[in-house]
Amino acid sequence: MSTLSLVLIIGSITSLVLLASYLDAKFQWRLNDWMNGECSNPFVKSVTDKQQQRLEEKDAQIEALMARIETLETIVTEPAYELNRKINALK
Repeated sequence: MSTLSLVLIIGSITSLVLLASYLDAKFQWRLNDWMNGECSNPFVKSVTDKQQQRLEEKDAQIEALMARIETLETIVTEPAYELNRKINALK
């Protein structure tokens, strides 16, 4: 095996891995998992759909928590709340 053929083989394997990684990131294909034997069909989106559903649930939970924080901030910044704290501090 000559040096040129060895360089071409290593270069093509590297290019294949980089292309598979790019396609995984861009289209959410699972080519790297498929090449490593972790899945039987790289184009099945059942796992990515579950991940998308989890992300949507987390987003909804974050929005609910943000609304609760805003409510707490309005309660704490009310002048009546500050007056009540001062009265309680005098006791």
